[in-house]
Parts: sequence; C-alpha cells; structure tokens
Amino acid sequence: MATCLALVTTLAPSLTSAEAKLPVVVELFTSQGCSSCPPADAILADMARMDGVIALSLHVDYWDYIGWPDSFAAPGHTKRQEAYALVAGEQMVYTPQIIVNGLDRVVGGDAMGVMERVHAHADATTPVELHVAREESGLRIEAGAVPLTQPLEVQLVRYIPEDEVVITAGENAGLTMAYHNIVTSWETVGTWDGAEDLSMTLSIEGSQPAVIILQEPGPGQIRAAVQVDH
Repeated sequence: MATCLALVTTLAPSLTSAEAKLPVVVELFTSQGCSSCPPADAILADMARMDGVIALSLHVDYWDYIGWPDSFAAPGHTKRQEAYALVAGEQMVYTPQIIVNGLDRVVGGDAMGVMERVHAHADATTPVELHVAREESGLRIEAGAVPLTQPLEVQLVRYIPEDEVVITAGENAGLTMAYHNIVTSWETVGTWDGAEDLSMTLSIEGSQPAVIILQEPGPGQIRAAVQVDH
C-alpha cells in the first residue's frame, strides 16, 4: 500500500500550455452499518492525505434498516451512486464502492485495485484551467473559455475533514470508527458550455472545506476539480 501511495505522489507529468493537471477525485460510497466498509474507510483516510488526490466519503442510507442508522447518511448520496450505476448499465449498488474521476468503479476494500486505478489517473490532464478562491462569504470560481464536447455541471461539495463515531448496534457494533472527508452536501450550482469564460461567485456558510467539480452529465467523467481547505 505504501509503495502504491508513493508512486501516485511522485508522478509529475510535463504539461503543455493547453493542459492543466487533473486531480484524482475518489468517491467512496460507504456506510457505518456495513461490515465490509471499515477497510475501505481506512483506504479513504490514507488517500485523503495524498497530494494530487481529492478523496470524498459519501455515506449512503440503504443499510440503515439492519440495526444502525448511519449518522452521516443522506438520500442524495444514494441517488448519486444509483445514477452512476444507471450510466454503467448496472442493476444494483453496493458498499463499499469507489469511483475514480467519475469513470472507474472498484470494490472499495480492494486496496491494490483502488491504487491501480488511482495510479492510472495520476497523470491525467485537462484543457480546463479551473481556479477557485475563498472570499469573505463565498467562493470565486473562474475558468477560461475552452472547446467542450458537452456542457459541464458545476458542482459544490462541502465536507467534514474528520469525525469519530462509536457504533453500538448493527454489523459493526462495538467499533469506534474514524471517518475522513465526510461529504455533508453535494449540489449542482450551474452549467458551463465552455464558449465563454466561467465566472461565478457562490455564497457559502460555515467553515467546512469545499470542492468545486466540473463533471460531464450522467454523472460522467470529471473534467476539473479544485479543493479549498480554508
């Protein structure tokens, strides 16, 4: 695992003037009530500390019925995973599942498989130069005009960097779990066709970190992303 992490963090592609580095966006669909999820949660924690990776944990609600309601679960997270499954022609969803840059799907507990996919995306580039900066009460989002094959959804993600949960019932009863980059909201705030410069200011509340993602509809491929910690 450590070797895989080192490979990802040391890759540095040479970029042309028309290219920008694309971070590796990792989405983990997980649940506090899923006995198979703790190893995947640990993998996500490691990736949350990696340069060049935006690791996000989305807790789903479809395991709540088995004895432990996930305190971070949201119906929107389940809907996002179901939308990915629909695009892929899959008939069901499961946890833990990891999706890399909106494209690759991997069993979340398969450390080697996950890191192989992260490594495969580590040198990805994008023609979209996305810039995001915090202002007094919001985020300023900018990108220069660029030809696109289809309009992109502009998405705002907020998350909690870390929290600990004592689980007293269900499949993981007795465990005290540390969770990382826990998504609290994921919303589409606009669309951009690339014909003109992108320029938006979003009002946001609170001090939670944020991520701006430009993604093809579907959900499909993630074309640009910026993480704003402060």
